Amino acid sequence: MTFPSARPGRPPGLKPSTNGQADLDAARALFPALDQKVHGKPLVYLDSAATTQKPRVVIDAVVKFYESDNANVHRGVHALGDRATAALERARATVQRFLNARRPHEIIFVRGTTEAVNLVAQTFGRANVGRGDEVLVTEMEHHGNFVPWQRLCEEKGAVLRALPINDRGELRLDTLEELLSARTKLVALSHVSNVLGTVNPVKEVIEAAHKKGIPVLVDGAQAASHVDVDVQDLDCDFYAFSGHKVYGPMGIGVLYGKLPMLDAMPPWQSGGDMVKSVGFEGTTFNDPPHKFEAGTPNVAGAVGLATALEFLDGLGRRRVAAHEANLLDLAVKRLRAIPGVRLIGDPKHRAGVVSFLVEDPPMSPLDVGARLDVEGIAVRTGHHCAMPLMTRLGVSGTVRASFALYNTAEEVERLASSLRSVVASAAQAGRAAAQARIDGPEYPEATASNVGAAAAALRGEFDGLDDWAEKYELLIELGRRAPIMPEALKTKSNKVRGCLSTVHMTARLKPGSRDVVEFLADSDSELVRGLLALLQHLFSGQRAAEILAFDLPGFLARVGLESNLTSGRRNGFAEMIKRLLGLATELTASSVG
Repeated sequence: MTFPSARPGRPPGLKPSTNGQADLDAARALFPALDQKVHGKPLVYLDSAATTQKPRVVIDAVVKFYESDNANVHRGVHALGDRATAALERARATVQRFLNARRPHEIIFVRGTTEAVNLVAQTFGRANVGRGDEVLVTEMEHHGNFVPWQRLCEEKGAVLRALPINDRGELRLDTLEELLSARTKLVALSHVSNVLGTVNPVKEVIEAAHKKGIPVLVDGAQAASHVDVDVQDLDCDFYAFSGHKVYGPMGIGVLYGKLPMLDAMPPWQSGGDMVKSVGFEGTTFNDPPHKFEAGTPNVAGAVGLATALEFLDGLGRRRVAAHEANLLDLAVKRLRAIPGVRLIGDPKHRAGVVSFLVEDPPMSPLDVGARLDVEGIAVRTGHHCAMPLMTRLGVSGTVRASFALYNTAEEVERLASSLRSVVASAAQAGRAAAQARIDGPEYPEATASNVGAAAAALRGEFDGLDDWAEKYELLIELGRRAPIMPEALKTKSNKVRGCLSTVHMTARLKPGSRDVVEFLADSDSELVRGLLALLQHLFSGQRAAEILAFDLPGFLARVGLESNLTSGRRNGFAEMIKRLLGLATELTASSVG
């Protein structure tokens, strides 16, 4: 049975308007998550490249499915099963229309872009890539469109090659012809860079590849919400995107594939619904798309995704793109005007994001992001799952501001104003710290007679603070008072892995002692340095057995740090703690031996 797609219309809650901008201004009010305060300030959400907020109509569609139509799809003979199946296939047809695919059977539902790429790598890739063959990616790929091909090449004895970029962050198409050869079995590239915002000339790359019979996969995770995607016009063989980056739910995404390609590909996962017949003598597989959709699909996610795409089409994708382009132009102009701020990349065609660093005074991206968070501004920091690109750019990470249809010019101005204040404050603090800190090594002494007493003293300081902003400032002050770690001790062996910033730690038994641990630590992030100083305050100069026995998670919860640190910061902090406890254990064992 074929189910028709819903036609895009005006999103619920919007009144007819002849003013496109008025429509977008009104649309902002349809996103409930934006109507809140963070640290007492109105939320400015500039992290849509990581995930977009969801309009009320999408939330309601998911709830309505679970309230009224929840059932498993296909083969059911009851009313709810029929409605659920109809909803899933309507969603498939909506995605087909959104991408302008030829047939609904070319639309495969997956968890997201990463799963879509892995599906192609493990089906088309494993069937077609052999020893000595090549897969071509670019220097700007997200790990999701890099690591699957790297692993495939390692497994098959193939070679992973990369199309380079220039210093502006644009693909060097002058090298493309020489990189495409008879050994090239696939080209995989992003439509829009998640770090630089570069809109790549994917149609030109596809044409060059197809002249040599090479298929092309396009990672559209960052493009679907910003660019009018037409897979027939692009003539790509595969196109992947994620629902949560285009105002839909998390856990749902799409792989488009030309039907002849999908027909020729073997299944990936095995199980229910991807088969026609099963017996001990063998199994016959289903036709696309069901051949690639083993098990119970995320029907509610598909419903929410379709609703999101209809919402976006109702507003007008070109109108939304023009609005976002204006915001991006304003952001680039304002950020360039701030002394000490350097924009990363300067592509001629950019969409969605702008990345930058604070270089004067030098600030880690983590600190910039944490400072902006205190002002209620949400940005993303780090390597953005694009470490090969960071290596090419010569940086360890960036601060990234990303924009969506619900952002405003006023929010861009708030970002610029807050960043100016952050830079000015850091410059003043840096001068004071340079005067206060002296060269070491000087291992910190115990701050109390035992770990419990040191913890009680710290609790007293934190208990008087009402919010995260005040606790943040206390951590920064602790870091500024901490002994400096000499550069000679910042070796590879002393580096702590798994952190969002560069962290070094070293420990020793206190001279003349058999079980008292002293340690030095440092980071390029003032926030992380503060967390390290907190650990020093608790543990340096204390007996190893006490350190190992102390309930550190309980202490962090008691002072309100565990709930305020983001998961990334918690993971890095956990690695610091793991390293410290490991050092304490080693020192204790060696002293006993």
